[in-house]
Amino acid sequence: MVSFEDILQQIEQAIRKLEFAYPPKSLYEPISYILSLGGKRIRPALVLMAYNIYKEETVSALSPALGLEVFHNFTLLHDDLMDRADKRRGKPTVHTLWGDNSAILSGDAMLIAAYRLIGETEPKHLKPVLDLFTQTALEICGGQQYDMEFESRQDVTEEEYIEMIRLKTAVLLACSLKTGAILADAPVEDAEHLYQFGIHIGLAFQLQDDLLDVYGDTATFGKNIGGDILCDKKTFLLINAFRRADNRQLVVLNQWIGTGTSDPQGKIAAVTNIYNELGLKALSEQRIEDYFNKAMAHLDALSVPAEKLEVLKEVSLRLMNRKS
Repeated sequence: MVSFEDILQQIEQAIRKLEFAYPPKSLYEPISYILSLGGKRIRPALVLMAYNIYKEETVSALSPALGLEVFHNFTLLHDDLMDRADKRRGKPTVHTLWGDNSAILSGDAMLIAAYRLIGETEPKHLKPVLDLFTQTALEICGGQQYDMEFESRQDVTEEEYIEMIRLKTAVLLACSLKTGAILADAPVEDAEHLYQFGIHIGLAFQLQDDLLDVYGDTATFGKNIGGDILCDKKTFLLINAFRRADNRQLVVLNQWIGTGTSDPQGKIAAVTNIYNELGLKALSEQRIEDYFNKAMAHLDALSVPAEKLEVLKEVSLRLMNRKS
């Protein structure tokens, strides 16, 4: 089995070799820039790890894996533009450096470049891989639309939120794993188990991200604590706060949510206190545990020796900041 570190090194080397040399240069500079900002590279790594469960080498799966990473960064570029975000991984976002129009057009070029890389899949696997990617790309657009619509709604349900994060986050992880399985000629049942593993680990990961935004450590989380509260983001915690609050707690929530504030720390403290009163940290941790266990069950159902899953399980634990 190839180690996770070796897979990441292989991906980084391949990304540095990607060339966008067509004129005009100004169209492709933003693409090279956003790819150079780094990131976890978890999606291409999942392609190669899933492939490596069934095949000894990983080179044959590299181009589609890179295509999924280019596509992922395309979604980040456009998300930053829609959110008017100034920073991405601590650096200025593309639209702040090149302007909105260039960000839109360079993002479009990234999507096309992603299809070109995925199109390098060998012919016998090309149709199922392209079909899976195209469906996934459409689902991610649907997830982003839900996310935008939720900004102006106060009645978002937990079920709607879970569906949104399934579409916006989990399906691309699932697509990455199933792509690796397809390329490696894995059994159909295994490919589906890997897909479902990706869905459930993606849901667990996003719920954990919501939780860490409130209860995490800034030094290890990498973002300021309470950012979701300050922008009234509909998260698992906030949705359940409105759902479970008594009259007094609802008054407090309505004083802070959707009203703007000149006291950000006061808002974070007040809303977090409601979360504490309602026991939402424990509720969120239980949901995360449930999704994580379902993910592991799908992994354990694969028709391969347990030792073949060691790298993927190790990465899953690392992704979830768990030791066992």
